[in-house]
Amino acid sequence: MKFYEVKKLENFKNLVLTLPASKSLTQRALICSSLADGISKIKNPLLSEDTLLLKEALEKVGVKIETEEEGIWKVNGIRGKPYLSKEKIYLGNNGTGARFFLALSALGKGEYIEIYGKQRLHERPMGYLIEALRSLSANIECLIKEGYLPVRVKEGRLSSKKISLPGNVSSQFFSALLQIGPYLPQGLEIEVKGELLSKSYIDLTLQVMKSFGVEVKKEENRYLVNPSIFKATFYEVEADASSASYFLAIPLVLGKGRVVVKNYNAFSFQGDTKFLNFIKEMGAEIKVENPLGIEVKFEGRPKSGVFELGDTPDLFPTMCVLGAVAEGKTILRGAPHLRYKETDRIRAMAEGLTNLGVEVEELEDGLIIKGQKVFKPTTILTYDDHRVAMAFAILALKIGQIRIENPSCVKKSFPEFWEYLEKVYEQNSFDRL
Repeated sequence: MKFYEVKKLENFKNLVLTLPASKSLTQRALICSSLADGISKIKNPLLSEDTLLLKEALEKVGVKIETEEEGIWKVNGIRGKPYLSKEKIYLGNNGTGARFFLALSALGKGEYIEIYGKQRLHERPMGYLIEALRSLSANIECLIKEGYLPVRVKEGRLSSKKISLPGNVSSQFFSALLQIGPYLPQGLEIEVKGELLSKSYIDLTLQVMKSFGVEVKKEENRYLVNPSIFKATFYEVEADASSASYFLAIPLVLGKGRVVVKNYNAFSFQGDTKFLNFIKEMGAEIKVENPLGIEVKFEGRPKSGVFELGDTPDLFPTMCVLGAVAEGKTILRGAPHLRYKETDRIRAMAEGLTNLGVEVEELEDGLIIKGQKVFKPTTILTYDDHRVAMAFAILALKIGQIRIENPSCVKKSFPEFWEYLEKVYEQNSFDRL
């Protein structure tokens, strides 16, 4: 079993970075451009395990994707007509990609395809999406357990029908359906029942769809998609706000210093830009550049607080490590869906913090964390969860003598994370202690 040992960093002062592109935006742009009429170009796509698995899946249903030059994918769209080629299509642990691709494949013609992945992907709920697609006349067979992957998708003739989904299920179900909505005979209407979690990710989907020429009408508790077709376009992917959170947290974790992310869009539709509000509440000084760039400065010890993470669940691990160093008790809540991510992310973060000597109380939808100044050396079990690994790596800069198990899991969203972490040492010109 491989480990990455993170050493303590003293005298941190300054860090300037340009970070990789957004995984969320890359996957949405891949779906819209694949369904479009004509040739689209995606500039600066994220090259990670998840995005490359989705790219390969799309190519197996007839989408031609070429690397035109470094940093640009040329996508020859299939005009909403994927070809079901009897392929078995592997999506690893890519929950977003699997849900998006499942909906797209329901539009397909031909024989069938089978969609499968790692064991954890087979444990992640798909039932609401599968039932919604079946209500639209999709032909989907669950091969082992009803409501879960692996599945076989056969040719069907999709119809239009009002869909109702609980708001507290994965936002990826909503996004998957919205992206195929333009290709249904009379479009699509989705009713939201109850409070909508992770709404920011649905807003992100709507923004990408708009970039490809389709506008969705949004009302108080429903979304309306008229029949249409995505238009080929040039789409540039901005920096990933989730990935940026780890590095923007460093001054607060270490109690001093300055971080600049040169390609950060503080005005983005990415919900995780809300991290700026969170760390400002904890005492950070923030300077925003327009159109791109963010500077975070901090001195002292972060203030504790109560943070609602229902719309920004990917920030949960970063907020956990900030809670661990904050003064007082930090309450993170509102995100029960974290238990169905790459791992039970609430349990994994609670375990890691406890092993470091931090007092935590596990809630159904989050954690209560008592911040402290002294920590124990330990080995962090990641459970193959990229965000668990990256968050604890940042906390380890303060503690030292921390080993991160299975460090390669970061390739899911940020393959070069460990190289970027080395830049923290390099730019401050101090030896590891």
